[in-house]
Amino acid sequence: MPKFMFVYRGGCDEMENASPDEMQKVMQRWMDWIQDGMKAGWLLDGGDGLKPEGATVNPDLSVTDGPFTESKELVGGYSLVQAENLAAAVELAKTSPIIHHKGAIEVRELANVGQPEEA
Repeated sequence: MPKFMFVYRGGCDEMENASPDEMQKVMQRWMDWIQDGMKAGWLLDGGDGLKPEGATVNPDLSVTDGPFTESKELVGGYSLVQAENLAAAVELAKTSPIIHHKGAIEVRELANVGQPEEA
């Protein structure tokens, strides 16, 4: 069965001013979603969130701090899922908690380079 990566973008702006209670509710929604996906078998790896700090290695091997993108474009995390096809993966992405926080999900099929094709 094809595997897909969910790349989470944005969804952080409204959380910056969230109360501890609101943050707890958001985290519980994520934990429930991950647990449900794992039990159902379509979520292979819940992934993780990414910290905003980082570095970019450029083609000339120079290194810059970053990424410096708009918060709505910032990659905030990822998950790995399996689904029959891209359309089915998109439907699973629509259930993600990030959608409730004005975030977006990029759904990309893994190329499985060097892996044997499944029968």
